[in-house]
Amino acid sequence: MAKNNSLNKTTARNHRRSRTKFTEDQLKIFMKAFNQKPYPGYATKQKLALETNTEESRIQIWFQNPRARHEVQKRSEPEKDLEASQDQDHPEEKIHGREDRRCHTSYTSSQLHTLITAFTNNPYPGIDSREQLAKEIGVPESRVQIWFQNQRSRFHVQKKRELDEPLEQKQDQEQNLCDEGV
Repeated sequence: MAKNNSLNKTTARNHRRSRTKFTEDQLKIFMKAFNQKPYPGYATKQKLALETNTEESRIQIWFQNPRARHEVQKRSEPEKDLEASQDQDHPEEKIHGREDRRCHTSYTSSQLHTLITAFTNNPYPGIDSREQLAKEIGVPESRVQIWFQNQRSRFHVQKKRELDEPLEQKQDQEQNLCDEGV
């Protein structure tokens, strides 16, 4: 069993997207954008994608990367204190500064059927499979990746609920017996 499990991990690793390596120029552009707005909206990420000739999904990952946030935070600690005091003087600026998010992706029943079938066959598809699915249903690969992440999360929550239900029922029965005995 352990041997099979390690085989699955090796197979999964082989189907992952190769690590994106950014140039110094790209990193400078990302850092500058990050310093201005650590949580950029979809439009900003699209603009950065065009400017750096990089996929928007890779930029999204870069901004999510906690190491990048940690590095920026270490460098800008003194500036942060100054910004925090300025924010108190102008609190309304923070409220209106939020950009629009990416539009919610809605799937047709046909697209969902294709995705669910693929998920049933393999809940952890590699980059090649995701790209093929994306092409087949006409959405970006990054949306397919997110759909699978969400589906796995829902699957695990559902499994946990199913495991917890018999335990809750047993506890209820025991409580009822205790109540009747009192």
